[in-house]
Amino acid sequence: MTALPTRQLGPFTVSAIGLGCMNLSHAYLPRPDAADAERLLLHALNAGVTFLDTAALYGFGANEELLGRTVMQRRAAFTLASKCVLGGSDGKRGIDGSPAAITRTLEESLRRLNTEHIDLYYMHRLDRNVPIEESVGALARAVEAGKIGAIGLSEMSAATLRRAHAAHPIAAMQSEYSPWTRNPEIAVLDACAELGVGFVAFSPVGRGLLAGRVDAKGVPEGDLRADMPRFQGDNLERNLAMAARLRAIAEAAGCSMAQLCMAWGLSRRDFIVPIPGTTRIEHLDELLATFARPVPPDALAAVDVLFPPNAAAGPRYANAAQAQVDTELWDNEPLD
Repeated sequence: MTALPTRQLGPFTVSAIGLGCMNLSHAYLPRPDAADAERLLLHALNAGVTFLDTAALYGFGANEELLGRTVMQRRAAFTLASKCVLGGSDGKRGIDGSPAAITRTLEESLRRLNTEHIDLYYMHRLDRNVPIEESVGALARAVEAGKIGAIGLSEMSAATLRRAHAAHPIAAMQSEYSPWTRNPEIAVLDACAELGVGFVAFSPVGRGLLAGRVDAKGVPEGDLRADMPRFQGDNLERNLAMAARLRAIAEAAGCSMAQLCMAWGLSRRDFIVPIPGTTRIEHLDELLATFARPVPPDALAAVDVLFPPNAAAGPRYANAAQAQVDTELWDNEPLD
C-alpha cells in the first residue's frame, strides 16, 4: 500500500485526502456498475487512502452495503465515516434527528456495513424540530456503547457546532468547501480551530465543474446537480467562464484543475481533509497526485483572486435543499 501524507481529524490520523463514496451509488450520473465501484474502492486503499466517507442516504443504503461487502476485510486499514438524520424511503429524502431515529439508523448502518463499529458518525443535517443536544445525546450513548468512536456534524453553523460541542465533544465538521463555495470561512473554520474540531471538505472540486468535468451541455437529466442553480442556464455559462480561467492558472502552474483545487483546499488550514468523490480510477490517481509536485503559492493566490467569497453564479442549492442546511450565508448571497 502506498503511503500518503496524513492529517489529524479529531482523534483519527487519516490520509490528507480521503474518498467521498457517494458518487458510486447516488446523486451523480452516470453511475458505475458494481464491479467498477468495488475496483475503485480497493484501488483507493491500495493507493494509500485511509478515510472513507459514506452515509445512510447514499443510494438509500446501497452505498453502505457496497462498502460492507468490498472493504471490510481490510477494516484496520482505514477510518470509516457514515451519517444519520438525513435519510429516506421510497426514493424521497427526509430528516429525523430524534434519538429513536438516530439509534435505529445506526443499527441499520452497522448491519449494512458489516461491522460492529463506525469510527466517525455524523449528523448529516440539523433537524430543526429536535434540540441539537438531544440528537447529540443519542450519539453520545452510542459512543459509550462502543458502536461509534466519535461524533461529527455536517452542513451546520458555528453556533450549532458550539452547542453540540458543549453537549459532547465533536470530532469533525463536514461541509462543502472549494474555491467557489467558501461559506465555512464565515465562521465555521475559526470555530473548528478554537474547539479542536477537524474539518472535512466535500465537493472540493466544485462538483466536477472546477475539474473540467462539466461542459456547456450541463449534466444529465436525473443527476442531482441538474436541480442546482449553478448548473443551469446563464449561471452555468458564467461558471464555465470562471472555470476556463481556472484552467489557465492550472496550466501555468503545471498541474490539472482538480489538483489546483485540491492544493488550494489543503492550504487553507492544516486540519482540513478534502474528500473528493469520483467513479474513475484515473481521476482518483489524478487527485492523489496533488502531493507529487507542490503547487506554487502564486497559483494559489491567483485562485483567491479569481474566486473571492460569493463569486459563483447562482445559489449552491435550490430552495428545498437550502432549507435543510444550517450553514452561514454571505451577505447578499443569492437564494433560489
